Amino acid sequence: MKNLTRLTRTLLSSYYAYMLEYRAELFLWALSGSLPFILMGIWMKASQSEALPLTRIQFAQYFLAAFIVRQANVVWVIWEFEKDVVQGRLSPKLLQPMDPVWHHVAAHISERFARLPFILGIILLFFGLYPEAFWLPSLGTFLLFIGLLVLAFGLRFLMQYTFGLLAFWTERAAAIEDIWFLPYLFLSGIVAPLEVFPPGIRHVISWTPFPYLIHFPASLLIGLPIDLGRGLLVMGIWGVIFLGLNRLLWRQGLKRYSGMGA
Repeated sequence: MKNLTRLTRTLLSSYYAYMLEYRAELFLWALSGSLPFILMGIWMKASQSEALPLTRIQFAQYFLAAFIVRQANVVWVIWEFEKDVVQGRLSPKLLQPMDPVWHHVAAHISERFARLPFILGIILLFFGLYPEAFWLPSLGTFLLFIGLLVLAFGLRFLMQYTFGLLAFWTERAAAIEDIWFLPYLFLSGIVAPLEVFPPGIRHVISWTPFPYLIHFPASLLIGLPIDLGRGLLVMGIWGVIFLGLNRLLWRQGLKRYSGMGA
């Protein structure tokens, strides 16, 4: 247990120091996730002229929450793992007494802490521009939101890492993420709250993993009604599916990687 704690601390501190070297890029990455704010203006304007399920203030609060969740869900493991396989960087990691995925996990967690000051600054700027949208969730809601945020990040990471394992068979595994990103963008709640979708479409979407990556935790944070039990169940089902597929691809991929002379 002591060795595990020391290893975890070393990985996180090392990658955190590495991320701090790219503070300027982190700021630009944080700004690149500001799409919800652009769409917020469109939906706030539409709510003034049309009868929509959310009010103008609720749209503002939702897209701020979506921005926060999206900042916590940024994942790039598929590009890094593809480079590891194609460039042979995976070989020395396989010699270490741990699964190489923990390098990527540590890098993502450390990047969140390095990005946090920029996110807090953007949140303060938002409330300065829209003071009427200010709200404070209860302590219980906030803690549950943090829990859902961790689960959503874990599912998003697992999905992308599973696609990344296809790099053992193709040099363009990242292209799969480009295709996957389109339904993720429209069905996760980034472009619009799912409340504006027709009930039938919303029911179908609710069985996919996409709403639980953005809309589910964002709705909880601002007080929109959610089915917590069903949400956790669907997230668990997709987590098990991708975890099983991940382990299968990893075992078969390692055989192919070794067969290539690595």
